[in-house]
Amino acid sequence: MEIIEREEGEVRVLSLVGRLDTNTTPDAEAQINSVLDSGANKLLINFENIEYVSSAGLRLLLATAKRLKGSAGELRISCLNETVQEVFDISGFASILTVLATENEALDAF
Repeated sequence: MEIIEREEGEVRVLSLVGRLDTNTTPDAEAQINSVLDSGANKLLINFENIEYVSSAGLRLLLATAKRLKGSAGELRISCLNETVQEVFDISGFASILTVLATENEALDAF
């Protein structure tokens, strides 16, 4: 998996590419923690190029949301494809996390 990082004003945007599963989640966690350790408190994770997310990936998102909430930060998720949206819906994550259809909508929601 690849993570492309950029800034949009005060928001750090991470665009994920590939699969967020048991094998790739540790690397993703390290990179997300590095971003948060650098002081970012508004994080948008773009799932446009994610084809699959496992329970390990969902746990990472939950841990990230909790960490941000503890520091008065915010997490937004955008661009879920149909398969990943179904995983979010079935797991209840669509109601736990702020998920928006497009990156622009997510940026505007901060």
